[in-house]
Amino acid sequence: MADNEREQLRLHHLAPPPGSKRSKTRVGRGESGKRGKTAGRGTKGLKARNTVRPGFEGGQMPLIRRIPKLGGFKNPNKEVFAIINVGVLEKVFDAGATVDPEDLRSRGLIKHRGRVKILAEGDLSKSLTVRTHAVSGGARSKIESAGGTVELIES
Repeated sequence: MADNEREQLRLHHLAPPPGSKRSKTRVGRGESGKRGKTAGRGTKGLKARNTVRPGFEGGQMPLIRRIPKLGGFKNPNKEVFAIINVGVLEKVFDAGATVDPEDLRSRGLIKHRGRVKILAEGDLSKSLTVRTHAVSGGARSKIESAGGTVELIES
């Protein structure tokens, strides 16, 4: 047999072997038909009705109830201060120095922009002139008892 006489195998010649494919049984087509009425699902219940509600996890506590609720709220008008303590001012500045937000930023003591607030952590023995946006009561008393002054910046 020559090559040109032999029939070539083509994609459209491929077919499954006879008997390997069976047509699907169409269930639920009336009581007289095969698999009629309940269509092999038994009687009643969730599995007979084919309706499982969204989020149902088979009796396990559902995810929507397992996770904690989101609490609280975020205030869009919250004022964020860059804070610094009087103990840091004691270490960094000399007596009689004027401290303002630009000095603090240039020395790397406060990182982000915005208003600056002085808090009372630590001790202060030097006389400093402090210009700031806000100051706690304890920090003000420590600065003034050391002989310094506090000036509030309006902005």
